[in-house]
Amino acid sequence: MESSYGRSPGGYLWALIEPVAAIALMSVVFELIFRAPSLGSNFPLFFATGFMPFLLYMTVSQTTSTAIRYSRPLLEYPAVTFLDALVARVALNTLTNLVVSALVLWGIVLIYRLNPILDWSAIFLSMAMGVSLAFGVGTMNCYLISQFQIWERVWAVLNRPLFLVSAVLFIPEDVPTQYRDILMLNPVASVVTEMRKGFYATYEAVHVRPLYVFSVAGVLATLGLFLLIRNHKQIMER
Repeated sequence: MESSYGRSPGGYLWALIEPVAAIALMSVVFELIFRAPSLGSNFPLFFATGFMPFLLYMTVSQTTSTAIRYSRPLLEYPAVTFLDALVARVALNTLTNLVVSALVLWGIVLIYRLNPILDWSAIFLSMAMGVSLAFGVGTMNCYLISQFQIWERVWAVLNRPLFLVSAVLFIPEDVPTQYRDILMLNPVASVVTEMRKGFYATYEAVHVRPLYVFSVAGVLATLGLFLLIRNHKQIMER
């Protein structure tokens, strides 16, 4: 916690300021363009239910992918393994993002005096999908970045349009039918859409495929861990 958040002025405060600023900016811009969001009538809640699960996935996957490089000094100790570094990064950033998400969403509900009917099973399912997918992607990228330094830049380029195609600014039903199936091949879109189901009682989120998300996460995590176990000594010797 100290090494992750204690090095910059404000520390943990930035974990809360950044999503609040992003949601506020999106709400102002879209209120000027549209009369109402795709669900409900409150722009901040609509964007928060999309942005927070997306941020959870991005933060956990990115920090997990650099776990070995970030914790290299600690990995010199025989008692500390690369798996310890992965688990520590996942645990810290997951808990941080869950707390920030709760504060942001609870704050919006209080400020605007909303009374959402929460579907806790959908909320927990969304978080489970987001964390498992982030762990799978992060673990696989941890190996690739450790072995091929160019992969970090390649992945950054590939990730640039992710925000626009993860249903953060819209719902899948807004997309023409011929493109909707392609959109839902992106597992992050299912994570975001399921979270919105948890806050909008009338929204069924019929296009979410939890099994697909968990399958992608499981395959990537298994393959990433296998490659790290097989090559971690070689990686540490570099």
